[in-house]
Amino acid sequence: MNQNEIAVSMKIPELKCVESRTENKRFHYSRFTLSPLRKGQANTIGSAIRRVLLGEVEGTCITRAKFHNISNEYSVIIGIEESIHEILMNLKEIVLRSDAYGIREGSIHVVGPKKVTAQDIMLPPSVRIIDTTQHIANINKSITLDISLQIEKGRGYIIQNPNNYNPKDEIFAIDAAFVFPIDAAFAPVQNVNYSIHSYWSENETQEILFLEIWTNGGLAPKEALYEASRNLIDFFLPFLNAKEENSDGTNSLSDDITPSLPILHISTDTKRIAFDQMYIDQLNFSTRVYNCLKKANINTVSDLLNYSREDLMKIKHLGEQSVKEILEFIRNIQIDSPGNPV
Repeated sequence: MNQNEIAVSMKIPELKCVESRTENKRFHYSRFTLSPLRKGQANTIGSAIRRVLLGEVEGTCITRAKFHNISNEYSVIIGIEESIHEILMNLKEIVLRSDAYGIREGSIHVVGPKKVTAQDIMLPPSVRIIDTTQHIANINKSITLDISLQIEKGRGYIIQNPNNYNPKDEIFAIDAAFVFPIDAAFAPVQNVNYSIHSYWSENETQEILFLEIWTNGGLAPKEALYEASRNLIDFFLPFLNAKEENSDGTNSLSDDITPSLPILHISTDTKRIAFDQMYIDQLNFSTRVYNCLKKANINTVSDLLNYSREDLMKIKHLGEQSVKEILEFIRNIQIDSPGNPV
């Protein structure tokens, strides 16, 4: 049996969501199955996707809080039950969702007496709060609580080191305002578990991968799985496009040999799926091109492929040279689209 016959005889694995529940706004759970898989494949996929889900999926956190007339984080404001440190810990627990990259700003301006919750945070349109009932502070007198917040989107964890931090060193710490860093746990995925079920089918051992995902509501488990899968594809694109060069500068994989490699039989479709799902900020576009595309609400390669040369030329501040840069990118990844034939 040749390679093509093997590919035809294999069943394409199918992903199914077999269970999904939301116990509260900050607890989302889903269980997925992927099958059929050959022996050993389930563990390879499960281990890789678990690591990416826990470490590479992006989330949004409050990373700075600026108070006025405060000397240190253990200070107490008369009329507020919580210390500054306790307020910072409460801000750390707030779960946010943002569709925009870069630093965003929020604020709290509340006059007491009042119970201050996450609902009292004023945010830009690109950021929203998952659980607006989360407690921040109790004001029991007629005083004002005024806090400026810095919000960032990132991945993993940032542990602030107070020994190396001086609030007055911050660029935006002015007058009597002190800025305090907040440890950031960006990861929206709280836990991942996978298990494998083996069974005998068609004269061979096959496997089913069971994948359980818990999130804090910043992303739904299905969204987190999609992002993790996209990231995993991005990791392997350099291998997919790699060519080994000889010492004389020529490629050791000649044109007549390359098409016979099994991985290259699926390279075109794989590259299309991978690039379609990529965001434009993951590409090597110049700053000018990136800013123009973002202002035109072009966020992914899939969005970009809907634009013809004429459509791109109509985008404000996107000149002919920039359009050539975009079209060259499309030609390099060898993706054909109705709007941009290459």
